[in-house]
Amino acid sequence: MNHIVRIVYVDADACPVKNEIVEVCEQFKVKMVFVSSYSHFLTLPSSVKVVTVDNEKEATDLYLMNHVKKGDVCVTQDHALASILLSKGVETLSPRGLLYNEDTIVQMLDARYLSQKQRRMGGKTKGPKAFQQEDRLKFINQLSKILSKKEGSSQKSSNFKDLRW
Repeated sequence: MNHIVRIVYVDADACPVKNEIVEVCEQFKVKMVFVSSYSHFLTLPSSVKVVTVDNEKEATDLYLMNHVKKGDVCVTQDHALASILLSKGVETLSPRGLLYNEDTIVQMLDARYLSQKQRRMGGKTKGPKAFQQEDRLKFINQLSKILSKKEGSSQKSSNFKDLRW
């Protein structure tokens, strides 16, 4: 059953692909909601709904958990939030173009837990690799694929191969 995407939600505090999300969603005529805390100022087109929440540690996550519905899409880097949204039937995508799924999310959460444990014990852990242009292109292609599947559209993600931000 193809459910039409109602809204693409974005955990926008540290999202490196905001412009790409706007471009793809405008192409597919999909509504967007960018959620961020007061400490992050967003400058986005008028077609984007911007929701600003308190600076509390999990305020953005709580807003998303309470508003995202089955069939929506959410872009987030937060594995814990992704796992909760997956259980609600939300397609969840990382800014690097990784589509979270039930099969891999447990391993991701375990790795996160072990890294946190090691840091609490004074150990060092590696951070993520630098964000590259290839990551942007992978994200654009994955989001376009999701939206074209959901919308039943024949538009192709290849329209974005030559875009530069």
